[in-house]
Amino acid sequence: MKTFKELGVNKSFIKGLTELNIINPTEIQEQVIPMLLNYNTDLVGQAQTGTGKTAAFGLPLLQKMDASKDYIQGVILAPTRELGQQIAKQLFKFTKYSDKIFIEAIFGGQHIDIQIKNLKRPTHIVVATPGRLIDLVRRKDIDLRKVHTVVMDEADEMLSMGFKKELDEILGFMTSVQSKWLFSATLPEGIKQIVNTHMSPEAKKINVSKDVVNKNIEHMYLVCDDEDKLNVLIQFLKSEHKNRGLIFCKTKKATQLLAQQLEAKNISSGAIHGDLLQKERDKVMRAFKNESLRMLVATDIAARGIDVADLSFVVHYQMPDKEEYYTHRSGRTARAGKSGISLCLVNSKELKSLRYFEKALGLSFRQVRAVK
Repeated sequence: MKTFKELGVNKSFIKGLTELNIINPTEIQEQVIPMLLNYNTDLVGQAQTGTGKTAAFGLPLLQKMDASKDYIQGVILAPTRELGQQIAKQLFKFTKYSDKIFIEAIFGGQHIDIQIKNLKRPTHIVVATPGRLIDLVRRKDIDLRKVHTVVMDEADEMLSMGFKKELDEILGFMTSVQSKWLFSATLPEGIKQIVNTHMSPEAKKINVSKDVVNKNIEHMYLVCDDEDKLNVLIQFLKSEHKNRGLIFCKTKKATQLLAQQLEAKNISSGAIHGDLLQKERDKVMRAFKNESLRMLVATDIAARGIDVADLSFVVHYQMPDKEEYYTHRSGRTARAGKSGISLCLVNSKELKSLRYFEKALGLSFRQVRAVK
């Protein structure tokens, strides 16, 4: 295993990494960092969530910044406000001992005038959700003419949230860009179209694992009727004692109802779905992150970009419609080298979906008869 120094990372960044207890590079970091440091190149990196992608693109991007220039040189696109803020915060921590590199996060849900004011300060890297970035460009309140590197993080999530048109527009008007780096857990057809349209035919391709889903996740399923799912879930949560996790439903109505039912059983829970106001979503996420809520019940789209450390399990209370949804759901556990459980509660009809995912994703699901 190589060290960050051997990969070419500047010693000032290594000092910051060491303070964060990031000592050994992950597989994606080992493969990607030297390539991005040494070449101006387009890159498609496929790796599941929780494998250290932020440092894999963040360290080379930071090292390519000219801190003496006070204009935007790098743009990172992220699907959600939470992920954007998280990336900006992590990059800021990496720069503790380096030349001052200024990073600004811009996203929907916050008043645009605040962000316009912040962008008037020296800014080297912008982390943005696609819609808000386009708003600022159209208002001529952000200058991207000297950007040399664009990163698309969780690209498949941006697609599933309906940002294909925005990505095409952004990549279309950023003509000065020398390097485009795309990172994604899965590569659906829409991602391939973006790669073919906007990236060089010589783009480097890195796939750190042929397994789309993290190997450290144990995939389990329990067959039960819909009316029995709540009791089975409660038994499972009791067996997990104080461990925390995410529960997925397909609709906002189902998430709200399930969170209420769990609260009634003295299991502290909150629901997030697409109809929540940003301040309501922030309140629930704060409570979950500071552990005053044990469980978070979410829809697929609402959970995009969530990264909470040390989640022991994911429960699929209702099975997802798409295999990439299963990948993203289960990827919320077993992060940073830890293990986790992905439990599917399936009725006889949903069992067909499970068999399909098993084949499509190359997984082996273990059936459990009852929760201890």
